[in-house]
Amino acid sequence: MSTSSKGAARQTAFLFVALIAAIATGQWLFAQGGSISGFWQLAGDYLLVRPLQMLVIPIVFLSVACGIASVGKPATLGRLGLGTVILYVLSMLIAASLGALLIEAFAPGVGVAPETRAALMQQATQDFTSDATRVQRMQDAQSTGVGGAWLNILSQIVPRNPIKDMVEGSTMAAIFSAILLGLGLAAAGDRGKPALDLFQSLLAGVMHVIGWILWIMPIGLFFFVTGVVAKIGLQNVATPVLGYMAVALAGLAIHAFIILPIYCSVFGGGNGWTLLWNLRRVFLTAFSTSSSNATLPVTIDSCIREGGCSKRATNFCVPLGATMNMDGTALYEAVVVLFLFQLFGVDLGFSEIVVVVLTSVLAAIGAAGIPSAGLVTMVIVISAVNATTAGRGIEPLPIAAIGVILGVDRIVDMSRTVVNVWGDCVVAKIMTRVAPDEPEAAS
Repeated sequence: MSTSSKGAARQTAFLFVALIAAIATGQWLFAQGGSISGFWQLAGDYLLVRPLQMLVIPIVFLSVACGIASVGKPATLGRLGLGTVILYVLSMLIAASLGALLIEAFAPGVGVAPETRAALMQQATQDFTSDATRVQRMQDAQSTGVGGAWLNILSQIVPRNPIKDMVEGSTMAAIFSAILLGLGLAAAGDRGKPALDLFQSLLAGVMHVIGWILWIMPIGLFFFVTGVVAKIGLQNVATPVLGYMAVALAGLAIHAFIILPIYCSVFGGGNGWTLLWNLRRVFLTAFSTSSSNATLPVTIDSCIREGGCSKRATNFCVPLGATMNMDGTALYEAVVVLFLFQLFGVDLGFSEIVVVVLTSVLAAIGAAGIPSAGLVTMVIVISAVNATTAGRGIEPLPIAAIGVILGVDRIVDMSRTVVNVWGDCVVAKIMTRVAPDEPEAAS
């Protein structure tokens, strides 16, 4: 085993130990009662989330620009780009369809007593209105609807001022600008080589910084997860929405452990279960941060070092996937929306379920890679279904109904982020066949 492999194995072990210790400590703090100090999540933020987020825009811009420029041949680049997008959209459609199938099969929201439903709605409204910023974001999403979601995606893809957008943390702006610059450097040939060499040197430096940060991650993970568990308590999952949560987690598990490994194997990525095991460090990070963007530096590093993915494919697929590929979010949104309509006694037909699946994929593409972003884009799905049921004289589902699942959303959010990131890794592995590294680049 190489020195780098031994270091990665130790980092994974430290992360796992930190996660178990954090869950135990957080549960003990919750059991003590009283208010939980904000110190835990603040320390976790500064030791885990912020160091990773600090590197997101630099690594996205540099990795995509270098990846595009190194591919060189337009035909290879076209296959890489088109193949990546097709694989991402297909996997999200499969995920959303799986979620819809499971929630319709088990129907945890059907048959709830009216008084229980009223009590849930009362509590949901209180939880929903407790965060004014979240309420405003959801109301904005409701007013824009599906058309607004498409415009939002388009505005991210073609920014008016990419530098301003990148400063504000827009990964899509960084990707679009890096693709154009990478194409320009490839077209410039020898004249563009000095700039490409500079970018590759900067990328190598950033990857070394990531290596340093990985050693302090277990400490940050311990503080961050302790704060989360201490706030909600593990026993709080045993609520009337336990059925929804069980279906959501079962769907995420099926997609992660069965469908995506098969997906990887079918499309030429090799043994998907071996890849899943090799990338466990990525999943521990994704679970603890609940953010595809924050996990991005670790994902790129692990895909290349432990996953056997080419630098070319990884540098293109993973940053793009962190922005547009959200298998877990697509599945989650289909499950939640159908559960809420079941809970409030609305029987949706097949065509309306199809609307849920398709708009869940659209909403997932437009969801930011940050914690709980799926809650906001879920409003788009609910609005689309409300529009289709209005013709039958059915009262629209209020967006405050989302408050029903807020109490357990953090746990599901952490799990769906793992599936989001795992889907990116699978496509990077598949596309390594299309864009392998040159022998000298791989060594």
